Formats: sequence, structure tokens, C-alpha cells
Amino acid sequence: MSHENTIREEICQTGHSLHRRGYTVGSSGNISAKLEDGWLITPTDVCLGSLRPDMIAKVNLEGEWVNGGKPSKTLKLHRTIYENNDAVRGIVHTHSTHLVAMTLGEVWSKESILPPITPYQVMKVGRIPLISYCRPGSPDVAVQAGELAHDVKGIMLERLGPVIWGTSVTKAAEILEELEETAKLWLMTHPKPESLSQPALQDLFDTFDCRW
Repeated sequence: MSHENTIREEICQTGHSLHRRGYTVGSSGNISAKLEDGWLITPTDVCLGSLRPDMIAKVNLEGEWVNGGKPSKTLKLHRTIYENNDAVRGIVHTHSTHLVAMTLGEVWSKESILPPITPYQVMKVGRIPLISYCRPGSPDVAVQAGELAHDVKGIMLERLGPVIWGTSVTKAAEILEELEETAKLWLMTHPKPESLSQPALQDLFDTFDCRW
């Protein structure tokens, strides 16, 4: 199996898993991956739970649609992230319930939608900033994401959901899952938990080479 076909399979498996567990519903959400000769991205208006490898769109380095279904309208957003961080090889966007719910009233701050409340959140996710509402596919979001692509592992789109990037599609999905679980914990606890102490955070930074 070629490298490209392996990545197509990875995108399908990730999409099926996220849909099966309720991270995305209907035809919402999209997944992409970077190749040497372009990008793969899930097609527009297709359920991630019913993806097949041949359905996934391929776009060349000039942005031309090569094969597969019609590329997602978020292609510009994905491309801008890849172009601003060479280490990124996979991006996952969902409309995850608890994260979207947070943007309707309980975001901690615009700079970080959640405080650092669990060690794995700090180690695996880090700070995730909020992008104020823009319509789906808005070029303004791509500009803001490009400016943040080197500083964080993802952004939270108000009323829409998280866009998370990593060194592979699988890694991006794992970061997204940890973020959604932390959002769930945040929403279900009253009063809200305090952040980890600065000494505790510094210990995590030093031990696991992570940052906030």
C-alpha cells in the first residue's frame, strides 16, 4: 500500500471512530492530512462515519482539485495552518458537544478556553484560544489560525467547534479527545475547579517538555 493510501485509510478510521463516539454528527466536521505533493481532505457535506478512501479529496500544491469528492469549504483554513507550521501533518475539526457548549457561555478566557486543570490536558493539549464567531469557511478564520499555528495545538471556533493539529491525523484526534473530555469535566463541576498551581505546572513542563 502506498503512503498516500495509508493516510487515506487513517483518515477514514479516524472519521469512523469520532462519529461512532459522538464527536461529530451528520455531515459536520472534516479531517485533512499533508502529503509531499499536496493535501488530502474530507469532502464537503459527507458524514465522517461513512468515509471511504476513494471519497477523500486530493488537492495539489497549487490548490487544484485532483481527485475524490469536492474538497471541504474549510480547505483554506487547513492549508494556512500547514503553511505556517511545517511540523503539522494532520488536522481534525469537529463540532464536539461539550466544547461548543462552552462557547455559548462558559469559556474561561479568549486566550485559553479552559484553565490548566488536569495534568494530561497540560501535557497533551496545552492552551487553546477562542476565535470569535465567523461563518463556516470564512477566510478571516484562516488568517487568525495561521498567526497561531506555531504557538498552540489548536483553536476553538465560537459556536462551531475545535480545529486541532498534530504530527499525524491520529495524533490530532487524540489531542481533540483530551480537550473534549476536559471541557466535559469543566462543565459538570460546580464550583469550578482552580487551576493547577504554578509549581505543579512547572513540574509538568520540566518533566514532560511541554508548555502552556
